[in-house]
Amino acid sequence: MAKPTDLGTVLVVGVGSGLGAALARRFAAAGFPVAVGARSEGAIREIAAGIARSGGKALAVPYDATDEAAVAQAIDRVQGELGEIGTLVYNAGNAMRGGVAEITPEGFESAWRVGPYGAFLHAHLLVPQMIRRGFGVALFSGATSSVRAPAHSIAFGSAKFGLRGFAMSLSRAVAKEGVHVGHVLLDGAIRTPRSASYLGPDDPALGPDDIAEAYYRLAVQPPAAWTFEIDMRPMGDDLMDN
Repeated sequence: MAKPTDLGTVLVVGVGSGLGAALARRFAAAGFPVAVGARSEGAIREIAAGIARSGGKALAVPYDATDEAAVAQAIDRVQGELGEIGTLVYNAGNAMRGGVAEITPEGFESAWRVGPYGAFLHAHLLVPQMIRRGFGVALFSGATSSVRAPAHSIAFGSAKFGLRGFAMSLSRAVAKEGVHVGHVLLDGAIRTPRSASYLGPDDPALGPDDIAEAYYRLAVQPPAAWTFEIDMRPMGDDLMDN
């Protein structure tokens, strides 16, 4: 049986240059092999190479997180090259904006596939083996829209609500089996290379490395004091204004 501090190989799904990269670097810095997954091959190869240059062990795995066969193949590859996956960090999302008249049926479905459906595909394959292992961690990235969906968030908001519900149900089902499920509600903008185009230097924003530290601390919590959900927002961002 694995110990609560043995996170095994960490699979981070939905890795870009911001939060996803910070998550991968934080778990690698703690000594765990990390697989970085995303559709964009070039970006994740650079991230994995950077982790390797820093002395960590990382594997770039390009695949579609909403494709059942691709998910199975990616998991097989990761476990064949890095070892058994003991930790899943599902950070994928499709933050499309638009109301009920603007979002197409295809767009609405896409948001759901990237959200709760993709999360299900990964948990469906990984959680049973975590139970057999005796310990595992599955963390899911939420957003403000997980609990307060604005008018322009018809697709994204419903997908994030669905992801939160999925994570909550999963937690209730598998906590007694030794699997720690957590949902992280990111209530605010994240400062990334992409968001720099619309965030001013004084605008309140979450720091990717600070968020990643919170994910790591959630992952290594002792079983006697597990947390299902944490929410974070930057200093200066008034909760009541959101």
